[in-house]
Amino acid sequence: MRPDLQQAEAKAKFHSEPRQQLAWGFYDWANSAFATTVMAGFFPIFFKQYWASGLSATDSTFQLGMANSIASLLVVCMAPLLGAIGDQAGAKKRFLLFFAVMGIIMTGALQLVAAGNWGMALLLYGLGILGFSGGNIFYDSLLVAVSDNRDYDRVSALGFALGYLGGGLLFAFDVVMTLHPEWFGLADAAEAVKLSFVSVAVWWALFSVPLFLFVPEPQPLPASTNSLLAGFRQLAETVRKLRQLRITFLFLLAYWFYIDGVDTIVRMAVDYGLSVGFDANNLMVALLLTQFVGFPAAILFGRIGQRHGPRQGILMAIFCYLLILLWAYRMDEVWEFYALAVAIGLVQGGIQALSRSLFARLIPPGQSGEFFGFFNMLGKFAAVLGPLLMGWVGVLTGDPRLAILSVSLLFIIGALLLSRVDIKAGETAARNL
Repeated sequence: MRPDLQQAEAKAKFHSEPRQQLAWGFYDWANSAFATTVMAGFFPIFFKQYWASGLSATDSTFQLGMANSIASLLVVCMAPLLGAIGDQAGAKKRFLLFFAVMGIIMTGALQLVAAGNWGMALLLYGLGILGFSGGNIFYDSLLVAVSDNRDYDRVSALGFALGYLGGGLLFAFDVVMTLHPEWFGLADAAEAVKLSFVSVAVWWALFSVPLFLFVPEPQPLPASTNSLLAGFRQLAETVRKLRQLRITFLFLLAYWFYIDGVDTIVRMAVDYGLSVGFDANNLMVALLLTQFVGFPAAILFGRIGQRHGPRQGILMAIFCYLLILLWAYRMDEVWEFYALAVAIGLVQGGIQALSRSLFARLIPPGQSGEFFGFFNMLGKFAAVLGPLLMGWVGVLTGDPRLAILSVSLLFIIGALLLSRVDIKAGETAARNL
């Protein structure tokens, strides 16, 4: 290992305390409210029915899709470079603060947007996604500051578990407020939905505080005084290193395939349920169910990763997803959708948590920010292949059941690639680079 990286690694090691780990995990509790209440829950429906009520259904869908794509593309382009600059400047927490504040302000401002002003709603929503996704680059990279190699699985799972519980609790409250606005002294459901955006902003801000108080900032890499130029140089160096770290690259390729399957199910499950004739209210309750099941399940998968290794835990989750897709293909009754929601909740948080902790083992010391930038970049490319595959199969066959079953191909490819990942050899190669 180069002397400068040895020095950086030594400086970056902190005495890990449970308080630091819990404080780190509470940021997942904080910002998951945006993912659940805003992205998956209220914004898409409220956008169509309130802000874009003057547009046709196809036009509003197109505008919403463009906002999601542009925000994701910006994160994809910026993630590796921002991570590199964070490594060089020792500024992970400062970058995280910037993006968190952006997301919080934009989310809270949604309640000020008047009916019909769909352009402003999309602008604020897109900037909120940018704040949410950009912050996660630096949040993920701080995993190595609060835990060591032995604890990566457990601590990563703790974060996802807290995210499911926290996001689910606030979402449940906001759903009740929307269904019964009179209980809260509100005029109607529209006023309740607007207030739910404010509740997400307050929740996100309040529960982010422990991370900034108790999580240590890793020391910067020895570098030039110009962090921007140093970040560009480190980015180029990391691209070169990824070509040498064959096992790390192989894992990233496997992750891209199977996490695309995971995110496709997350984004298309409700649409699939509607296409086979289920009621929207039942689907919303199922979404809540997934959140609460995900809390203990993510903790359990962290234990599985510690005992049997993260790769085995991920493969187990992939096998479960294949069974879920087969069941979804044959599903006829609404109770089955609820059962599938429980099954997805049992594995969704686990596969995400173990993927993050496994990747943390396969990166060179002192460069977690930039390498997690690549990791998050691939995550933003997820749910691209799956929806395209579903759409193509659906158009060719006219059968939504075959369309959902086609997603199994992504899990199979991901599992085959992951089975070839030698974790111990990857750790050694990363340390010695």
